[in-house]
Amino acid sequence: MPEKKGLLDGIINAVTDRDEKAAAEAAKKEAEAARARAEQEAAQRREAEAKVAAAEAEAQAKVAAAEAARVQAEQEAALRREADAKANAEATAEMVRLRQELQEEKAARRQMEEAAEAKAHTYVVKSGDSLSKIAGEIYHDANRWSEIFEANKDKIKNPNLIYEGQELRIP
Repeated sequence: MPEKKGLLDGIINAVTDRDEKAAAEAAKKEAEAARARAEQEAAQRREAEAKVAAAEAEAQAKVAAAEAARVQAEQEAALRREADAKANAEATAEMVRLRQELQEEKAARRQMEEAAEAKAHTYVVKSGDSLSKIAGEIYHDANRWSEIFEANKDKIKNPNLIYEGQELRIP
């Protein structure tokens, strides 16, 4: 029976070898599948990390763009404030200048009116004039000559002596 035992051992050894080869082959396939899954997971992880990095870069770019926009808006606001201040200063200066011009114009008009009023109340003596003749022309009453004399005492010493070209105030 030793031969049977050897044959049986041979079959058992063959089956065992075959089972071991199959187990080894299965383990090898399982290891390859596990390696493939690990590589796939690593690739997915790298892809996810790349997406996260891209999202972070995009967020940083948006933050930088928002900051740049804020800075630009602040600069534009500062320029607008500066322009407004300059315009206000110019407008104020123009108002001051116009008020001054208006005051000067009013003063000049007042002086012209006073000069015109003074001219209207003066009389230049002509040849043949006398205080009573002038009072008759101006007041339609020759007896009011003394009013003209009183207003011009600084120029007339004698009411009977007035001279051609003399300028008299008429009250």
